[in-house]
Amino acid sequence: MGLLFRWLMRMTTALLVLMVLGLGLAYFLASQSLPDYDKDIALPGLSAPVEIVRDNANVPHIFGSFGASDEDVYFGLGYAHAQDRLWQMTMLRRTVQGRLSEVFGSRTVEIDSLLRRLDLYRLAQQSVSAQDQGTLAALTAYSAGVNARLGEINDSALGRGAPEMFVFNAPIAPWQPADSIAVMKLMALKLSGQLQDEVLRARTMLMLDDPERLLDILPDAPGTGVAALPEYAQLFPDLKRYAETESMPQAAMSPFAPRGLAGASNVWAAARARSASGGTLLANDPHMGLSAPTLWYLARMELATGGVIGATLPGIPAVIVGRSDQLGWGVTSSYVDDQDIFIEKLNPENPEEYLTPNGYKRFTSRPSIIQIKGSQPITLILRWSENGPVLPGTLYGLSAVTPSGHVASLAWTALSDTDTSMSAAISLMRSQNVQDALVAGEHFIAPSQNLILADQETIAMKTIGSVPQRNARNQSQGRLPNQGWRRENRWQGRSPYAANPQFVSPLGGILGNTNNKLLERPFPNHVSYNWGDTQRIHRWQKLMQTRQVHTRDSFIEAQLDTVSYTARSLLPLIGANLWFTSNAATEGTLARQQQTALSLLSEWNGEMNEHLPEPLIYAAWLRALQARLIVDELGPLASEFKHVEPLFIERVFRDVDGASAWCDIRQSAPKESCTDMARMALDDALVWINERYGPALESLRWGDAHQATHDHEVLGDVPLLRFFVNIRQSTSGGDNTLQRGLSSGEDPNPFQNVHSAGYRGVYDFSDPDSSVFITSTGQSGHFLSRFYDDMAQLWRRGEYIPMSLDVDLARAAAVGITRIQPLQK
Repeated sequence: MGLLFRWLMRMTTALLVLMVLGLGLAYFLASQSLPDYDKDIALPGLSAPVEIVRDNANVPHIFGSFGASDEDVYFGLGYAHAQDRLWQMTMLRRTVQGRLSEVFGSRTVEIDSLLRRLDLYRLAQQSVSAQDQGTLAALTAYSAGVNARLGEINDSALGRGAPEMFVFNAPIAPWQPADSIAVMKLMALKLSGQLQDEVLRARTMLMLDDPERLLDILPDAPGTGVAALPEYAQLFPDLKRYAETESMPQAAMSPFAPRGLAGASNVWAAARARSASGGTLLANDPHMGLSAPTLWYLARMELATGGVIGATLPGIPAVIVGRSDQLGWGVTSSYVDDQDIFIEKLNPENPEEYLTPNGYKRFTSRPSIIQIKGSQPITLILRWSENGPVLPGTLYGLSAVTPSGHVASLAWTALSDTDTSMSAAISLMRSQNVQDALVAGEHFIAPSQNLILADQETIAMKTIGSVPQRNARNQSQGRLPNQGWRRENRWQGRSPYAANPQFVSPLGGILGNTNNKLLERPFPNHVSYNWGDTQRIHRWQKLMQTRQVHTRDSFIEAQLDTVSYTARSLLPLIGANLWFTSNAATEGTLARQQQTALSLLSEWNGEMNEHLPEPLIYAAWLRALQARLIVDELGPLASEFKHVEPLFIERVFRDVDGASAWCDIRQSAPKESCTDMARMALDDALVWINERYGPALESLRWGDAHQATHDHEVLGDVPLLRFFVNIRQSTSGGDNTLQRGLSSGEDPNPFQNVHSAGYRGVYDFSDPDSSVFITSTGQSGHFLSRFYDDMAQLWRRGEYIPMSLDVDLARAAAVGITRIQPLQK
């Protein structure tokens, strides 16, 4: 027995030693790719020395020496991006190329297939020649900087450049100018949401017995009404009322955002007359899906036109949102209707032909081979009609709205082979005033954005990006999939840039956008019918108008505001006949809990604070209420409505145009009232809360349910590793607060914060160097770096770091200075 025990001890000790050695080896290999920020190095591709000063937050300040050109500074940015975000850059490129499966195997084949069919990378390659000379020089120099870092990694054995490379080993091709343009096109895809809405509108129209109810569940933003649309079944009478659809890929690496999770943002500006300091003010917080690391990377470049500082995207040589000493610029998703689905009728005699206004025509087609790690390659046949690429039925349920003998194609402004958006972004960054920036915006194609500007004297807002010109006789006004063979449905080019919405120096001295409806125009000059916000705008208006003058701090306060206008407006409606009307109930019963919940909500001011119980009770109640209201009419399609639509709830409980009909359960004999539905939904919510968090309502915390999920897109689901690479935080805010934290809507964690402000910036032009900014994680993409998550807690607490162009300040607490000399041949 003693001998057995000794051998067990020896084996256990040996295993522990092996585990420690294995962990030590893994740490050693992973740590080899941690960048050295304090060094002198000679690299090819420079015409003069460049200095990269990393301030105490690891924000690179890139300077060229005397005699250096702007191209040398772009080289420095490329080198810095590759130091900190190489894995992210390679993943963005592989995604847009449709080459993820070469690394990840069969699980990403569907994503690759969709990207190949869109052909964004080929369009980016063709767009290189459309750039102006300055942009071409910037792209070439930036690529040289990235490739210089790749050469350094190979020559010095720097751990393959990123720890992920040891897990998913694949060769890294040199960076090219087309790669940067392709990354911008990929951002356009991530920010696009019109396609999803067209499909859902058609599917919902097919399901509803009463077409009048469509405007309830998919409401238009308040304003002048829209003329009636044809029923989708009239356009395509052979479609089933409801058809099961194959699910599209939901992997973290997929750029195809679920409905409601595309782009969003807040941005606003104040003129000098509305600023306490006498200088213009600008605040911006773009919203995208949360990830670790965040998509944003802070940087400062010293160009011939002056210093610029703000948020860049790894892979793109431009400050996308930020400021110089003379000009600040920010963006929000404009929600321009820049996508249309066309249903193409196939030739019954030859499925390689489709009907056009001039008769049948062959698809433009070519093969494309997807290499798959661990499996045989597959060959796709990519097909394009005159309207755009043919898409598979798995994308957003397209098969359910595509009749037999037809296929669906996509018209989209980003499918341009002369895309000059990169030239526009670089011209904007170099602009000296509002007028220069407005001129630069004309060349922007996609993604369409609302650009807000502030220089020392003027504020302005302009919708930039290509807006399709549609025929006034278009059958669906771009709101439903259209018959692709009818001439009146087809796009007629691009609307003139001058027709895009523009606001310069408004009399009130305040400009802003929360993705809300900008204006009302009749079709076809409407810009959009599908706007991204009908709620946050009300809170923003109140905060802006309650002060005669604003300051940097009041703009920060608005950016971090967590009061829900939606909660304040809907709770009195849905609870109107429930407050204080219940009978006495025994402690521990559901009826008693209902009383407690209603009592808490009656005294709540609508603040979605992470430490309060009321936001969780409210959110669970609204979610349960909408589910009860729509499942009767929509059946299985109800699962597509993952987020509460406030206008729908309001229409139902105010009985707008008979909308209270949603409250009656058609399958039951009694006629239920909206009060009945509200009471049953509250019970549903309380049962869910009890099962998930326990019965003590007063001790609930919204932040426990509303955790921000900054997850690593590849390693985030790997056991053990996920504890090192994912960043989780309790957060305030909600779907409809200015500090927006959009919930997933997916069980089992429907209130997780998955879409929020990855960047926040506030600029004060009375003292530009007092401006501040922050990102949601940190500068580094290396999970062993202290700069991987050092900004995360600051971001959660609503804190910022200095956004200064002061050279001495950057040097004073620098974590490292990299001096790059031209390599002498």
